[in-house]
Amino acid sequence: MKLATLQDGSRDGQLVVVSRDLTTAHYATGIAHRLQQVLDDWGFMSPQLQDLYTALNHGRTRHAFPFNPGQCMAPLPRAYQWADGSAYLNHVELVRKARNAEVPATFYTDPLMYQGGSDDFLGPTDDIVVPSEAMGIDFEAEVAVVTGDVPMGATPEQALDGIRLVMLANDVSLRNLIPAELAKGFGFFQSKPATAFSPVAVTLDELGPAWQDGRVHLALQSTWNGRKVGLCDAGPDMTFHFGQLIAHIAKTRNVRAGSIVGSGTVSNPGVEKNGRMEWPEGYSCIAEKRCIETIQDGAPKTEFMKYGDTIRIEMKGLDGKSLFGAIEQEVVPVGGRVKPAEAAASQGVRGEDEALED
Repeated sequence: MKLATLQDGSRDGQLVVVSRDLTTAHYATGIAHRLQQVLDDWGFMSPQLQDLYTALNHGRTRHAFPFNPGQCMAPLPRAYQWADGSAYLNHVELVRKARNAEVPATFYTDPLMYQGGSDDFLGPTDDIVVPSEAMGIDFEAEVAVVTGDVPMGATPEQALDGIRLVMLANDVSLRNLIPAELAKGFGFFQSKPATAFSPVAVTLDELGPAWQDGRVHLALQSTWNGRKVGLCDAGPDMTFHFGQLIAHIAKTRNVRAGSIVGSGTVSNPGVEKNGRMEWPEGYSCIAEKRCIETIQDGAPKTEFMKYGDTIRIEMKGLDGKSLFGAIEQEVVPVGGRVKPAEAAASQGVRGEDEALED
């Protein structure tokens, strides 16, 4: 089934069930008002929501209405935990190679993870508000899961059983703030503003055979200022699957229902062509593109995002239809959107990469 949270003037919004084709929705008020309620009592409430979902897909509900992603908050507007991994080691390898550094051997056996802010998530069409362009604004296209309760000490296989929902994320990074923060030896903080999530979160059965071994084997599309720059396969190159990421959290503590766990930037390795490395699937964050440029040409040339820039992140199912709906955001300064003339002046992907096709 597919679930979303609509704005209703409150912090946590109103839970709705959304049809498989993302065209209609139905309030879930007869079952639960908030998604967190469902996660806290999944065994009792999810079958009722599934019945409503089935009825909605067959046109048997009396009060269905058109689904509008622009009215959505994040599926879980605030969560008890947002823990983001870096499960695609190709991404780590590129970053290290660009600065002539080795990848520590432990990175291949022990997942990287940071604890992000979970009190103020963004909806799929909310603006990305940043105090200054000089902070190095970057998108990060990711897959994320929402958990039920997972006990301390759970194995990766046991942790997989704790996954309730899957969604997409834009884990925005302010790249120019990161070096100074990491130099303190205490991790990310100001360099990681609010994260945005897809309009809907879906249960694992909606993915069908694309869900294998704790990974989503589908392409994640990133479109920057109208140009498709990433069509990265989220499955085969995910070094640590979601069960391993959740088990990493659970090593020393319980993971409670409503925790969100991110995959990190989806990344695929390059291929050698005529003696030169190329990345045909593109990139899921600008930092990776800049690393590729540094490796190939000695210096980056693609700039980070500017005010007025837009980013769209979407994943299509095996049937070619959107699974989660799209994250569609614009970068704006504090105080509101830039004027049209100013936005036009900063439009266009900064770099010479060609558009990718489906």
